[in-house]
Amino acid sequence: MNGSISKLSRIIAILTYLQAKRIVSAPFLAKRFNVSVRTIYRDINTLINAGIPIISDISKGYSLMDTYHLPPVMFTQDEANALITAEHFIKNNTDTSLVKNYSDALNKVRAVFRDSMKKKSEFLNNRIGVKPQLPHNFKSDTLALLQNAIIDCRLLEILYNSESKQEKTSRLIEPFALYNNKDDCWTLIAFCRLRKDFRLFRLERIEYLKPLEEKFKPHKMTLDQFINKQREKARR
Repeated sequence: MNGSISKLSRIIAILTYLQAKRIVSAPFLAKRFNVSVRTIYRDINTLINAGIPIISDISKGYSLMDTYHLPPVMFTQDEANALITAEHFIKNNTDTSLVKNYSDALNKVRAVFRDSMKKKSEFLNNRIGVKPQLPHNFKSDTLALLQNAIIDCRLLEILYNSESKQEKTSRLIEPFALYNNKDDCWTLIAFCRLRKDFRLFRLERIEYLKPLEEKFKPHKMTLDQFINKQREKARR
């Protein structure tokens, strides 16, 4: 019986992964659930036989048809507690667009909580406090816009206030990634066409920001590769 319950839980979790991600490979799922790839193949076949529209690509993995959607997800109390706790950290963030978007999303999540879970979550919400690491005199409201520019590979025009040189310069930049540092300040990593290299732009120093119609080719480098490259430069 325990084996059957374990298999059922795994198959439901696999379906949730397929709903959450664009494509998932069998080796990834096997590692995630500590089973063999062959077991994952059997689980996928079980889902297909149950009428779930799974698309298989031998070279990449599995995905769900775009028209298929799972019914509302049921959360465990521990998962609900984690979401409530995360909200308190995000409320202290320096970007107001992130705070608003997370709050709106969490309200939609709360809508599927069971009544008993709603009461417990509200109780916990009043028992958690998170103190900002440092007081901030600035707020940005551009994080959501920048996230979409990164996704769409859209060129940005900015007016940047350089603290080191105490000058303002107009830049055309290709947004690459966002980084939140230890003092909870957001930094945009982007390729600057003026400097012809990657540069770091703190959001509170961007005085003007405009998304342009022009798009650029995605940079093949990953964020981890960029960070490692910067660390190597610092050691020299």
